[in-house]
Amino acid sequence: MSGTGEALFDHIAECLDDHLEYLGLHKNVLPLGFTFSFPCVQKGLTNAVLVSWTKGFTCSEVVGKDVVQMLRDALARKGNTNIDIIAVVNDTTGTLMSCAHTNSDCRIGLIIGTGCNACYMEKLENVGTWTEDTDEPQQVIINCEWGAFGDNKRLEFVRTDFDRDIDENSLNKGKQLFEKMISGMYMGEIVRRIVCQLASEGQIFENELSEKFKTPYKFKSKYVSFIESDRIGKSDEIRSILQKMGMEEVTEKDCRILKEICTCVSTRSAYLVSAGVATLLNKMKREYTVVGVDGSVYRFHPHFKDLMQKKIRELTDSNYKFDLMLSEDGSGRGAALVAAVAVRTSK
Repeated sequence: MSGTGEALFDHIAECLDDHLEYLGLHKNVLPLGFTFSFPCVQKGLTNAVLVSWTKGFTCSEVVGKDVVQMLRDALARKGNTNIDIIAVVNDTTGTLMSCAHTNSDCRIGLIIGTGCNACYMEKLENVGTWTEDTDEPQQVIINCEWGAFGDNKRLEFVRTDFDRDIDENSLNKGKQLFEKMISGMYMGEIVRRIVCQLASEGQIFENELSEKFKTPYKFKSKYVSFIESDRIGKSDEIRSILQKMGMEEVTEKDCRILKEICTCVSTRSAYLVSAGVATLLNKMKREYTVVGVDGSVYRFHPHFKDLMQKKIRELTDSNYKFDLMLSEDGSGRGAALVAAVAVRTSK
């Protein structure tokens, strides 16, 4: 996704305008909670300066600027002065807030979708950079931005040549290396590159690979979830997807190999996320913690939750119990909750 920042925020403003028109609320003054799922320096409830783009986005003239002000400017260009942006939150924060509204033991928000990130509740005494109020409750949500874990070369021992190839050909080379091994933006592409390598070695597909298989990002991450949904000994879903990819004549062996590739890639993804969650649980040292989770990979992959539960349990101190809680549109609802609380406390 590339273009100008002005065009992006104009599009968001237009969508908001159209939606309010549809609901018949166009003339009402409405508070807005704004979810912005990219690394920012948050200087206040309505001030967030973009640090860098991720997840394939690269829009000019936004990095280093306040995204709330850019949206306000776009709304003004549309002539919409009735939307009052009350709060801007990261999608992980929204997920945590949404789940905490339902379960007060929620202390971690996790996104496993197009991108991957987490946030957690930290005691103020452990936040050396905190310079704001120190009133009760003395806690603050920390946005980990752990997609960037490994950008300092600390993850080279787990990265593969396929990971390096994807990074080399990405819009943000050398950045978000942890995310590139996990998220839905890249999972299908990792599978595709492995298939291409095995095909060149004559280990899968007797016929030549289709043009779709040779084209980057044509093998969608949702295909991984579909393939993993096939029952043992069945290959209906696999054959259907291979037909979509332009591969008509395939053998049962081809199907088994492709499923094994998908299993390996998605299992690695689940295990890497689990290592991050276990680290937070061990750091927080709570007897019981609910982890709010949202994102298409977690939501639609048939085995992702089970893989995570098993690995987190294996990596976490046995004294610290946890549950994974699926969040329904957590980032959006969470932003709305934050905005609602902000409006209430300002009165």
